[in-house]
Amino acid sequence: MSMDPADSVLRRACAVAGVDCANATVLNRSENILYRLDGAIVARIARSGQESAARREVAVAEWLEAEGISAVRTVPGLDQPVVVEQHAVTFWKELPPHRPGTPAQIAGALRQLHALSLPVGIELGELDPFVRLDQRIDGAITVSSTDRDWMRDHLAELRKRWDERPSGLPRCVVHGDAWSGNVVATDDGTIVMLDLERTSVGPPEWDTVHTAIKFKTLGQISAQAYQSFCEVYGSDVTEWEGYELLRDLREFRMTTMAAQSAANIPADREQADHRIACLQGKFGPRPWSGWHPVPSR
Repeated sequence: MSMDPADSVLRRACAVAGVDCANATVLNRSENILYRLDGAIVARIARSGQESAARREVAVAEWLEAEGISAVRTVPGLDQPVVVEQHAVTFWKELPPHRPGTPAQIAGALRQLHALSLPVGIELGELDPFVRLDQRIDGAITVSSTDRDWMRDHLAELRKRWDERPSGLPRCVVHGDAWSGNVVATDDGTIVMLDLERTSVGPPEWDTVHTAIKFKTLGQISAQAYQSFCEVYGSDVTEWEGYELLRDLREFRMTTMAAQSAANIPADREQADHRIACLQGKFGPRPWSGWHPVPSR
């Protein structure tokens, strides 16, 4: 392994946990860093200061397993998370080959999750749709000062609209980031939820609006596919009066994520600028084309 700071954190965490990391390989570098280890284990290094979130994520995974909900599983027998230099490291069972879930599969998983009673003994906390947005804007060094000022003003407007949001379906346990990469299908047809760090208590519409955006904002799924999502889930979030607020919040989160990525990956600068321009109305009404995944691979 190299002398990358994350590699050093991984080595020390694995030594504490008693896990072999001699053949570790990087799976993904985004907000968190994922490594594949021998023994079909994935190690996840969280951002600095995320110990409580990582501890909650482990507890949520174990609760979902007890409830019979198919989600990513922790490696049993380990005291998790292991904290090294303020980075929480967790260890997970590697999934078999899988692909992003279809809209109908995502709807089925969310319907199961949203039907659960609140867990006992786990402090999930309230959904925070604004988490880290201020920091992302401050760190968006490739974005022009004019656009950053616009982003701050837009964020202030979204906060005000959130405080005045209309009521909707009953609050419940929400995944928090239910896009197709976080609800996947294995080759045997099992649907698995991943990335549980945003699991909290909040409006179920926060989970369903992402698929609506894939259809109405980005034009990345067909009307038929979106209709199948609504039929399986049992409602259509776009018919709710609060839809535009959640849509705008989700789109803004996606945009600040691109701006954050562009600060470290030059290839993502064009994507960040494109998303900002879309939100500013420079490319006309939705659906907008040209939104590509970040960080660039």
